[in-house]
Amino acid sequence: QVQLVESGGGWVQAGGSLRLSCAGTGRTLSSYVMNWFRQAPGKEREFVAAISQSGSRTSYVDSVKGRFTISRDNAENTVYLQMNNLKPEDTAVYYCNADRTGYWGQGTQVTVSS
Repeated sequence: QVQLVESGGGWVQAGGSLRLSCAGTGRTLSSYVMNWFRQAPGKEREFVAAISQSGSRTSYVDSVKGRFTISRDNAENTVYLQMNNLKPEDTAVYYCNADRTGYWGQGTQVTVSS
Protein backbone atom coordinates (compact mmCIF):
# COMPACT_ATOMS: atom_id res chain seq x y z
CA GLN A 1 0.00 0.00 0.00
CA VAL A 2 1.25 3.45 -0.95
CA GLN A 3 0.05 6.75 0.43
CA LEU A 4 0.76 9.89 -1.56
CA VAL A 5 0.56 13.37 -0.08
CA GLU A 6 0.86 16.49 -2.23
CA SER A 7 1.88 19.88 -0.93
CA GLY A 8 3.12 23.21 -2.21
CA GLY A 9 0.03 24.54 -3.89
CA GLY A 10 -1.27 28.04 -3.36
CA TRP A 11 -2.14 31.34 -4.97
CA VAL A 12 0.25 33.10 -7.30
CA GLN A 13 0.09 35.85 -9.88
CA ALA A 14 0.62 35.08 -13.54
CA GLY A 15 4.30 34.72 -14.30
CA GLY A 16 5.05 33.39 -10.85
CA SER A 17 6.36 30.03 -9.73
CA LEU A 18 5.38 27.21 -7.42
CA ARG A 19 7.01 23.91 -6.52
CA LEU A 20 4.75 20.99 -5.77
CA SER A 21 5.88 17.98 -3.78
CA CYS A 22 4.45 14.48 -3.63
CA ALA A 23 5.69 12.48 -0.66
CA GLY A 24 5.20 8.74 -0.56
CA THR A 25 4.81 6.61 2.54
CA GLY A 26 4.21 2.94 3.14
CA ARG A 27 6.31 1.76 0.23
CA THR A 28 9.14 3.05 -1.89
CA LEU A 29 8.15 5.04 -4.98
CA SER A 30 11.34 4.12 -6.82
CA SER A 31 9.72 1.17 -8.55
CA TYR A 32 7.00 3.33 -10.14
CA VAL A 33 6.81 5.70 -13.01
CA MET A 34 5.26 8.74 -11.36
CA ASN A 35 2.76 11.13 -12.89
CA TRP A 36 1.30 14.53 -12.20
CA PHE A 37 -2.25 15.21 -13.32
CA ARG A 38 -4.49 18.24 -12.88
CA GLN A 39 -8.19 18.94 -12.91
CA ALA A 40 -9.65 22.36 -13.49
CA PRO A 41 -13.23 23.22 -12.48
CA GLY A 42 -15.71 21.69 -14.88
CA LYS A 43 -13.03 19.84 -16.82
CA GLU A 44 -11.73 16.31 -16.92
CA ARG A 45 -8.52 15.33 -15.20
CA GLU A 46 -5.60 15.72 -17.58
CA PHE A 47 -2.07 14.38 -17.68
CA VAL A 48 0.63 16.97 -16.98
CA ALA A 49 3.98 15.20 -16.63
CA ALA A 50 5.64 11.85 -15.99
CA ILE A 51 9.04 10.67 -14.85
CA SER A 52 10.68 7.27 -15.15
CA GLN A 53 11.76 5.22 -12.15
CA SER A 54 15.36 6.45 -12.33
CA GLY A 55 14.41 9.97 -13.32
CA SER A 56 16.30 9.75 -16.60
CA ARG A 57 13.22 10.15 -18.76
CA THR A 58 10.43 12.68 -18.54
CA SER A 59 7.41 13.63 -20.61
CA TYR A 60 5.04 16.60 -20.57
CA VAL A 61 1.76 17.74 -22.02
CA ASP A 62 2.47 20.33 -24.72
CA SER A 63 0.87 23.17 -22.81
CA VAL A 64 3.48 23.03 -20.01
CA LYS A 65 6.63 22.19 -21.97
CA GLY A 66 9.41 24.65 -21.25
CA ARG A 67 7.63 25.93 -18.11
CA PHE A 68 7.22 22.87 -15.85
CA THR A 69 9.89 20.41 -14.71
CA ILE A 70 9.21 17.08 -13.07
CA SER A 71 11.90 15.52 -10.91
CA ARG A 72 12.26 12.94 -8.16
CA ASP A 73 14.41 12.13 -5.19
CA ASN A 74 14.15 8.41 -4.58
CA ALA A 75 16.17 8.67 -1.37
CA GLU A 76 13.51 11.05 -0.04
CA ASN A 77 10.68 9.08 -1.66
CA THR A 78 9.39 12.32 -3.16
CA VAL A 79 8.42 13.58 -6.58
CA TYR A 80 8.41 17.26 -7.49
CA LEU A 81 6.81 19.52 -10.05
CA GLN A 82 8.53 22.86 -10.53
CA MET A 83 6.13 25.24 -12.24
CA ASN A 84 7.46 28.48 -13.70
CA ASN A 85 5.85 31.26 -15.71
CA LEU A 86 2.44 30.17 -14.46
CA LYS A 87 -0.64 31.17 -16.41
CA PRO A 88 -4.27 31.51 -15.32
CA GLU A 89 -5.10 28.42 -17.36
CA ASP A 90 -2.81 26.41 -15.06
CA THR A 91 -5.35 26.90 -12.27
CA ALA A 92 -6.42 23.43 -11.12
CA VAL A 93 -6.13 20.83 -8.42
CA TYR A 94 -2.88 18.96 -9.00
CA TYR A 95 -2.58 15.27 -8.19
CA CYS A 96 0.31 12.85 -8.16
CA ASN A 97 -0.16 9.24 -9.17
CA ALA A 98 1.89 6.07 -9.27
CA ASP A 99 1.58 4.94 -12.87
CA ARG A 100 -0.78 2.06 -13.60
CA THR A 101 -1.95 1.86 -10.01
CA GLY A 102 -4.83 3.21 -8.04
CA TYR A 103 -2.49 5.23 -5.85
CA TRP A 104 -3.43 8.90 -5.93
CA GLY A 105 -2.82 11.76 -3.58
CA GLN A 106 -5.58 14.00 -2.26
CA GLY A 107 -4.56 16.89 -4.48
CA THR A 108 -3.24 20.38 -3.93
CA GLN A 109 -4.93 23.53 -5.26
CA VAL A 110 -3.01 25.87 -7.55
CA THR A 111 -4.63 29.21 -8.36
CA VAL A 112 -3.04 31.62 -10.81
CA SER A 113 -4.48 35.11 -11.08
CA SER A 114 -4.12 37.35 -14.11
